[in-house]
Amino acid sequence: MQATAYTYDPETRSGQVLLDDGTPVPFDTAAFDAGDLRLLRPGQRVRIETEGEGDAVRITLVTLQTL
Repeated sequence: MQATAYTYDPETRSGQVLLDDGTPVPFDTAAFDAGDLRLLRPGQRVRIETEGEGDAVRITLVTLQTL
């Protein structure tokens, strides 16, 4: 699934992405670290992996979107 980086806190390595429908979804340190990223800037396109559905959706991986 693709999304856009919305917020990112470099101290906690957590933040939020916006899904293509505009829904903000938070990600935690474990999801950020799983993607081997060093930094994330608001507006960057990212690829995410999730588990769960609806209000219980949880991001398990955040990485940069590549073609």
